[in-house]
Amino acid sequence: MRLLPFAALLLASCASTPSSQPIAPAGAVSSAEPRATAAGEAMLALGGSATDAALATLVALTVVEPQSSGIGGGGFMLRSDAAGNVVSYDGRETAPMAASPDWFLDEAGEPVPFGSVVPGGRSVGVPGNVAMMKRAHDRHGKLAWKQLFTPAIALARDGFPMTERLRRMLEANRDIAGLSETARAIYYDAGGNPHPEGTILRNPELADFLERLADEGPQAFYRGANASRIAETVRGAPVAPAPMQVSDITAYEAKERPPVCAEYRSHRICSMGPPSSGATTMLQILGLVERFDLSALGPDHPVSWHLFAEASRLAYADRGLYLGDGDFVEVPVAGLVDPAYLAERSKLISAERVMGEVEAGTPPGARRRAAGEQPEEQGTSHFAAVDAEGNVVSLTSTIESAFGSGLMVNGYYLNNELTDFSFRPTGEDGLPVANAVAGGKRPRSSMSPTIVFNPEGEAILAVGAAGGSTIITQTAKNVIAVIDWGLSAQDAIELPNIYSPADTLYVEEAPGSEALMASLRAMGHKDVRPIGPRFKANAVHRIDGRWVPAFDPRSQKDVSP
Repeated sequence: MRLLPFAALLLASCASTPSSQPIAPAGAVSSAEPRATAAGEAMLALGGSATDAALATLVALTVVEPQSSGIGGGGFMLRSDAAGNVVSYDGRETAPMAASPDWFLDEAGEPVPFGSVVPGGRSVGVPGNVAMMKRAHDRHGKLAWKQLFTPAIALARDGFPMTERLRRMLEANRDIAGLSETARAIYYDAGGNPHPEGTILRNPELADFLERLADEGPQAFYRGANASRIAETVRGAPVAPAPMQVSDITAYEAKERPPVCAEYRSHRICSMGPPSSGATTMLQILGLVERFDLSALGPDHPVSWHLFAEASRLAYADRGLYLGDGDFVEVPVAGLVDPAYLAERSKLISAERVMGEVEAGTPPGARRRAAGEQPEEQGTSHFAAVDAEGNVVSLTSTIESAFGSGLMVNGYYLNNELTDFSFRPTGEDGLPVANAVAGGKRPRSSMSPTIVFNPEGEAILAVGAAGGSTIITQTAKNVIAVIDWGLSAQDAIELPNIYSPADTLYVEEAPGSEALMASLRAMGHKDVRPIGPRFKANAVHRIDGRWVPAFDPRSQKDVSP
């Protein structure tokens, strides 16, 4: 692995004692921001584990990619050891106990407009990332907890140059990003405009808090002054204040969950189960296309993308009906990925024609529910790491939409994750919605941190994505590209994306997209539309016995969070 210059500069400050000598780095790290990647690489160079590297990356992203993720949000982490034993950690945010099914309904019982609750307090869930970090680090960390924060503290205190991508995000979302006076002082000039590209951005308040968090552990986040400030900020928000209490924050618990795994062409694919919809929906897409010879068709044939789109329509229909927080509703996970169920559903797909109207199926063990209604989640970041011992981590973190709720506490943005709940708690037929709001409940997510194992049982790929519910199709596409088309993870990520959650088929704007859209229309897809930048994937890929990081070029040039 090539050690970035920034990572090399961090080594001296990351060492906890004069005798802690950095060792030659081994493994790989991939994230959407080079400075965060360097933070993870620095942990590996000190002899840290893949978990250490991923967690240091998460904290650094709080500083350098504030629009997407950080300690004010939540995440899902998947970890495999060299023997292929997989465990997953749930750091998804929770609703305050005062939340009820009518949380997003007006006095007439109708859903409020999305913009009326974002930015503001009603959308804020109790952040889970720090608790998840602690739980994972206790089991899998090798370095001291304090060392994980050193790169981020240096970035926050000494500053880093404003990137063009961050500047454009600040420009496009100034009403949210600049809601807090603290945030305006960091990112905007006296005229209310984002600082120019290259301006050194410093966040001393965040640096101070990260130092406390490094010294005191998670209690510095979930108890005391920080917990009080979160609750007070949500209750006193200038937009949509909400009744969050300190007790909501102190009660938060990160959870270890069983991963959801299935086979695809003799490869074992593992990802995150409920409250994520990632594993079940992605594995359904893979299972639905497995009977077709995608390898022979290849990535340039429009039929490959037609089949992918049709499988997506079926999988997303099931997702909308059945997925929610498994601690509150019964989710038929095993039934959704059951090979016999998927084989029967796959019969609806034809290589020659488009299906008619698509409805959810009835997987084994399913209880009939109503489809929910919720806006798209947006602000997310995926990163992956592997260490010298062959331990692999795939981790996705989010604050929901760009800059979350716009509310800032101790220099970091609070999420607006509760808007991932269904705004309607019941359907027109009176059936309950799986993803309805409830106190202490975790909203459904699309985050899909994934690890792929070859037929010999060896981990070969850790991959995931950002971009709302397109996360699922991005991840599925990248798995197919590696397994069926023999591409590197880098080439797979660079392939254009398609997204078909219902009857509309979206094709990413890219060279050749007009021709692909024309071919898909000729096959019978009636509503084919271009979709602009919102895709962002990252991966590490084992090629010829060596782990290679893969980065999404879109992350450095588009305006998606």
